[in-house]
Amino acid sequence: MDAITASLGIIFVILVFIILPGIRIVNQYERGIVLRLGKYSRTLSPGMRVIIPYIDKMVKVDVRTTPMDIPKQEVITKDNVTVNVDAIVYFKVLNAEKAVLETTNYTYATSTFAQTALRDVTGNFDLDEILSKRDEISMKIREIVDAQTDKWGIDIENVKLQNIELPADMKRAMAKQAEAERERRAAIISAEGEKSAANAVAEAANLLARTPGGLNIRTLQTLEKISSDPSQKTVIMLPTDIINKLGR
Repeated sequence: MDAITASLGIIFVILVFIILPGIRIVNQYERGIVLRLGKYSRTLSPGMRVIIPYIDKMVKVDVRTTPMDIPKQEVITKDNVTVNVDAIVYFKVLNAEKAVLETTNYTYATSTFAQTALRDVTGNFDLDEILSKRDEISMKIREIVDAQTDKWGIDIENVKLQNIELPADMKRAMAKQAEAERERRAAIISAEGEKSAANAVAEAANLLARTPGGLNIRTLQTLEKISSDPSQKTVIMLPTDIINKLGR
């Protein structure tokens, strides 16, 4: 009986100190990189896995798409305007082994390289191009960062420029420019309206002049409108043929 109890005790000790510490749970969105005595051994898929405690070490890697903010960067544009630009990078670990073995911190390395690419790419564009070609600039940044992070097993899925902060004096200048543009457009629209009205009046006058009796009818209509006004007026009427003879 004592021997059985001792055996059970030994088994319990083995379970506590050897087997249980070696049980690992790898989530569905993770991969487990196993290092045996400091050397890469294998990559564990999701589920309950067992490693050799005190000999094996497991590093979990999240393989989901991860958004990462790029801090605001001060950039001097091609036309010598200082702006602050920030962005967001969406990346995903495709090769967990490379992500652990090729860099000490793949997230920090990706962020640092993305900051450098953001400054370099935006610095090659004029201010107007930065404001109007965000998608093109984002694509160039993605291509540069993706080429670098590929050796780390990282895929850059997307890059989006977020905020472009302009200097205060530049904002005021752009506001004045926009206001002047609105005034110019309003003046053009008003002039086009006056031109259309003048053309309509000229066309109506020519039509009345070519129509026999048209001017007399128009005169009678005008007299009718005047007569409805109770104010004091003196109206002298002359036949149209007399006016024509006087004119000749």
